[in-house]
Amino acid sequence: MLVAAKPVRRTNNSAAASKVALPPRVPIVAAAGDGIGPEIMAAVLRIIEAAGARLDVRSIEVGEKVYRNGVSSGIDPTAWTALRERRVLLKGPITTPQGGGYKSLNVTLRKTLGLYANVRPCVAYHPFVPTLHPGMDVVIVRENEEDLYAGIEHRQTDDVYQCLKLISRQGCERVVRYAFEFAQANGRRKVSCFTKDNIMKMTDGLFHKVFDQIAAQYPRIAAEHQIVDIGAARLATRPQDFDVIVLPNLYGDILSDVAAEMTGAVGLAGSANIGDHGALFEAIHGSAPDIAGRDLANPSGLLLAAVMMLHHIGQHEVAERAHRAWLNAIEDGVCTPDIAACSASAVGTRHFADAVIARLGKGGRNLELRSLVLPAPQPVLQPPLRPAAEKEIVGVDVFLHVRDGNAESIARRLRRLDLDGFSLLMITNRGVKVWPNGAAETFCVDHWRCRLMIGNGRDSTDHTAIVGVLGKLAAAGLDFIKVENLYTFDGEAGYSLGQGQ
Repeated sequence: MLVAAKPVRRTNNSAAASKVALPPRVPIVAAAGDGIGPEIMAAVLRIIEAAGARLDVRSIEVGEKVYRNGVSSGIDPTAWTALRERRVLLKGPITTPQGGGYKSLNVTLRKTLGLYANVRPCVAYHPFVPTLHPGMDVVIVRENEEDLYAGIEHRQTDDVYQCLKLISRQGCERVVRYAFEFAQANGRRKVSCFTKDNIMKMTDGLFHKVFDQIAAQYPRIAAEHQIVDIGAARLATRPQDFDVIVLPNLYGDILSDVAAEMTGAVGLAGSANIGDHGALFEAIHGSAPDIAGRDLANPSGLLLAAVMMLHHIGQHEVAERAHRAWLNAIEDGVCTPDIAACSASAVGTRHFADAVIARLGKGGRNLELRSLVLPAPQPVLQPPLRPAAEKEIVGVDVFLHVRDGNAESIARRLRRLDLDGFSLLMITNRGVKVWPNGAAETFCVDHWRCRLMIGNGRDSTDHTAIVGVLGKLAAAGLDFIKVENLYTFDGEAGYSLGQGQ
């Protein structure tokens, strides 16, 4: 939103009449974080205030100190209240203590506040910051709430752990639509989608399918899909082939750091986390406790995040003023020790902030200022009302913990039981079919998936029958550790078929 100026009150005093009332201050929350966080936050707030930012800043404590005080999430209830009231957070890096029982605060903030789109511009500043890719200008839009970052993990056997990958249609649609809206608002030519749907055909397959559906609604923007491994390789060698890239959570986390480092230094990258109920702005680097308090940290990533925040709250002129001054400082060779080009003559955090402030009102002479527009979150478009899919249970995958046994012995034990019309179709070990007709070379662990499908002329079954089967497995001394019902939706299998099926 734009912050409107208050009307000027007319008086007989010519000096008073020439004064224009300042626009109101926009309330935000600032969290300095850990390690170098307090130093770079102080530098950034000083720069944007000098640039003319009209902010009402409320500081909150998050991170390591809060963790150590017994709050496992790293943020206490009073801080949540401030975030819900103000809806804009400028955050420094966080240190999550080693060991169990502590949650990632970054993930908690993004998921709790519904900040589903993570926008990370990755721009080269050649020749002032050395890079192998002088013309690089790529924006990564990462899904922020789903995928393996759902954080649902279990230990199931002595040797096997699992992490569930969850992908929803709504989650895919929101982030993909945001990527196209971002491209449209910023005059970008193309949106690329990276997935691994040649392997994860249902989860990544849904992301790809939704991408294709939404791309058709933006005919003026080119759209392409690439398998994430080859896409990542091409990004690393030919970033000029890409413009905006949208990805599921894990791939986006990894590749946005790779892309930032390709520009010359990960410390130059800021990010915006956008949702329906708020926004969070942060540098993408860590808390660097090894250099904390030594006046060595680079505030550039957090400053460029703050520039995005100023655009978000409508203070566009201030954002561009701060951004131009930063570009001017970079062109003049002012940089912190992490930038290789000037490590011999590097300046400290405070000196760097002073240098940027001294250049306010000046523009970059060579580096182009590319304004950034963060579009408002788009609502999920509901499909036309239609009957729910006809959903039927046609079988069950039962996962067993068996230490002393093999596929043949497990199959014999199962086939001796009366399973009320279910029959054993196959057994897999870590996704590889080992019965029937398994390969002798396959290495097996103590985790076995047994696929039981209904037979005897029946088309479907119900939960009661499955509970009965599980009771018989337990009575036979078989330790089932996980159960997945196998459904069809309007006759289409809602499960991966596996080998030989």
